[in-house]
Amino acid sequence: MDAEHNRQHIVAVARAAFATDGLELPMREIARRAGLGIATVYRHFPSRPDLIGAVLAEQVAVCGAEMQAALDDSDPWRALCGTIHRFSERQIRDRGLNEALLGSHAAGLAFTEQRRAHARALEQLVERARSTGAVRPEVSVEDVRIGLMAIASFRALPPERANTAVRRLANLLLAGLSQRGS
Repeated sequence: MDAEHNRQHIVAVARAAFATDGLELPMREIARRAGLGIATVYRHFPSRPDLIGAVLAEQVAVCGAEMQAALDDSDPWRALCGTIHRFSERQIRDRGLNEALLGSHAAGLAFTEQRRAHARALEQLVERARSTGAVRPEVSVEDVRIGLMAIASFRALPPERANTAVRRLANLLLAGLSQRGS
């Protein structure tokens, strides 16, 4: 029981640390922040890639559950808006993790199939919203993806500027997608 608690604690601490400080943070720093010895961390995760993989797997699973909840939502517009807002919030909160998952970091390659599933879910969300008239008929999933890429690019801004910019851009994207905005 104690070993599983330590493992979960290490993953939680590493997730927060990687999200704010990036994936290159030394294992020794993760151990320090977790209040554990470095040997304990290495016992659970023999290498940094093992720890990064565990953290990213958890992140991808959460994203998958959120996408499924959005698909299960009976209101297509609410589901699409919620998905875009959650994506936007993650760009600020989980900077380092998103760089791995959405960028070219080798750690993100292990999650290619899950990312494809998320992309298919986004396609379904956009199509459902469009078919009910909530989204402009000319809007494509590619339009939404371009908006999400623009939001993701704001990760590079200093956090205090990125918070405001990401929220504003998400709201602008949604206003542009909305049939009510025409």
